[in-house]
Amino acid sequence: MLCRDAWGARPARAGGKPHTITRMTLHHEAVVLGDNRNAPGRLRQDQRYHQDTKGWVDIAYHVGIDRDGNVYELRTPAIAGDTATDYDTTGHFLVLCEGDFDQEAVSEAQLHAAAVAFAWATQTFHIATDSLAGHRDLAQTSCPGANLYAHLSSGDLKRRVNDLLAGGPVNLQRACGPEAAATVAAIEAG
Repeated sequence: MLCRDAWGARPARAGGKPHTITRMTLHHEAVVLGDNRNAPGRLRQDQRYHQDTKGWVDIAYHVGIDRDGNVYELRTPAIAGDTATDYDTTGHFLVLCEGDFDQEAVSEAQLHAAAVAFAWATQTFHIATDSLAGHRDLAQTSCPGANLYAHLSSGDLKRRVNDLLAGGPVNLQRACGPEAAATVAAIEAG
């Protein structure tokens, strides 16, 4: 998981709502990503919008995943996420997949990385895979898009998570420092 510093995150603002993770929720950007090199810049743009326009303490989600399966550390899981829709994110581990999956297909790398993130969360926060839902299951929205939601509603994503868990501990290790920054620079260079 690429540390916040590696993708150029601003510091989180003080505050937010401390919570205990009890469930997992899948989101999408709802904006076509285009080339994967756009992903780190999109996260920076999201964070600016969420902090400066919405007034939130940080980017809304806990983990982000780009088309190539790179995993980004976003908001600390100790603080509840934010949403522009009508559901309470308290207790939710929020995973954002970059792209608009009403228009774009989901890559195998992105789907696998989402499964890894959810398997890690299942182990780390001691929650059941049955708690996995899509944003549309909780609010009036099409998020996470038809093409991504199909993997959730069919049970495919949950099966992938359970298969990873059956293989033993899932380690979503943080990658920080110059090496992680070089990884992000390589992503942005295409």
